[in-house]
Amino acid sequence: QVQLVESGGGLVQPGGSLTLSCAASRSILTFYSMGWYRQTPGKQRELVETISRGGTTNFADSVKGRFTISRDGAKNTLYLQMNSLKPEDTAVYYCNAVTLVPRSEYWGQGTQVTVSS
Repeated sequence: QVQLVESGGGLVQPGGSLTLSCAASRSILTFYSMGWYRQTPGKQRELVETISRGGTTNFADSVKGRFTISRDGAKNTLYLQMNSLKPEDTAVYYCNAVTLVPRSEYWGQGTQVTVSS
């Protein structure tokens, strides 16, 4: 069973920065892809940014130029650097990992990010 543990959320003022971390219980290079999603009350979970095993990234237009996904294979950790934060970035952020064999998807417990003055 794969465990993903997020950390780094909190309260930040508009224009500020935060870095989220996602620690995996096994080598992150065994995953087909990993990524970050976010969800606000009453809305569906939405993609923020993902990275494939080969390093290809995919991101939402709303975070383009502001958020950057990265990973450290030695630490089995995925990161999301968030800059120029806006109130509309307020959400619970979830870490996600996908395997192909077997076909499975894993989620962390989520970390709250609140952008407010």
